[in-house]
Amino acid sequence: MSIRTKPHEIVERALELSTADGCVVIADEESSANLRWAGNALTTNGVTRGRTLTVIATVDGKEGTASGVVSRSAVTADELEPLVRAAEAAARGAGPAEDAQPLVSGTPAAPDFTDGPAETSSAVFADFAPALGEAFARARAGGRALYGFAHHTMVSTYVGTSTGLRLRHDQPNGTLEVNAKAAAADGRSRSAWAGRYTRDFKDVDPTALDAELAVRLGWAERKIDLPAGRYETLLPPTAVADLLIYQMWSAAARDAAEGRTVFSKPGGGTRVGERLSGLPLTLRSDPNAPGLESAPFVIAHSSGDDASVFDNGLPVPPTEWISGGELARLTTTRHSAALTGQPTAPGFGNLILDAGGEKSLEEMVAATERGLLLTCLWYIREVDPATLLLTGLTRDGVYLVEDGQVVGEVNNFRFNESPVDLLSRASEAGRTEKTLPREWNDYFTRTAMPALRIPDFNMSSVSQGV
Repeated sequence: MSIRTKPHEIVERALELSTADGCVVIADEESSANLRWAGNALTTNGVTRGRTLTVIATVDGKEGTASGVVSRSAVTADELEPLVRAAEAAARGAGPAEDAQPLVSGTPAAPDFTDGPAETSSAVFADFAPALGEAFARARAGGRALYGFAHHTMVSTYVGTSTGLRLRHDQPNGTLEVNAKAAAADGRSRSAWAGRYTRDFKDVDPTALDAELAVRLGWAERKIDLPAGRYETLLPPTAVADLLIYQMWSAAARDAAEGRTVFSKPGGGTRVGERLSGLPLTLRSDPNAPGLESAPFVIAHSSGDDASVFDNGLPVPPTEWISGGELARLTTTRHSAALTGQPTAPGFGNLILDAGGEKSLEEMVAATERGLLLTCLWYIREVDPATLLLTGLTRDGVYLVEDGQVVGEVNNFRFNESPVDLLSRASEAGRTEKTLPREWNDYFTRTAMPALRIPDFNMSSVSQGV
């Protein structure tokens, strides 16, 4: 089937071909545009397009309903029927699906379901590229070299089911990452990073990022060695986002109810209702959050602890995961909600932490007697799922603050911390702002977080990372 064939036509044809008891078809049409640069000069740019088709067949049997899922890219007309048959064969060869539920029905067809997919192109950088050139000139004049990339994707997802659902969602996603390195004369030994999330590259300013990075490179002119230990630490929004994304990935209600996670209650059950923080923290998701919009219905290409192919098309409402410092919800499918006795709470497309704070990170620095200011975290890995203990490294700048002023750059550290424990120990939260996670932005980008002050962040060892 030609790439020019409208996705809704492919969905309808696959549903027509289905002989299973139930069928879900998901067509993802993706286009992307990117710019890369090094040493204050553009190096590459490009535009790509692609299509992925997922067919989910369900087959009823005496012991229950089985499901089969097959996904393929660039499906041609001749390959469409074999794809549908492969999904049906997978369902018939599988045992009853534990998460089986009636397919979702009853939602009116999306008015734009039959429209062609939204697309991005190099035009998305029309205003950004000239500003980037200006940033190059300023950096060059200041003895800095800028490296980085800008990436924009548009994914149009079409969901059709044998129960009559016809849904469609267009998801733009843009990321900007910039590294600045000091002049070659000092061996490029000083490095600083900044990143931004954007839907359209109209709200990001590369010259402002260059100015921010220039300040950080200036801080790094003085080097200070510090030992491992516990330090008062200011976590910027990007670091908070990386930690809380991992926390939410570990927040499936069923896993908690079965005693396997940090949200398991000793003696059985979950910790829903327990206070996690003395601060009035609210961690929430909302498909309609301005600037962070995400799919308002479930799009599940496979089943897992926090997703079910049977839930495709289920509405995703605004949800508070932590409310006023108390654990309010854990992620559930319809199946795991029934198992755990908790409300259905589909997975999240964005993540927002509100704490009522009004201070900027700069104002929090000014109020610090002595502590560390981080730039970002990376190489985050889980050590103990029972406590959600994570380890990882600092990167691209750890700075010492004394009497409200940054006095120099210190060495990098390995840390050992649990985000759940950090929330309980946080003594201050700043102003919530849209941010880009450094570690996880290949997988999740739509976040808004405040900076957090941690009185005793555990820098477990000194690292030679940069």
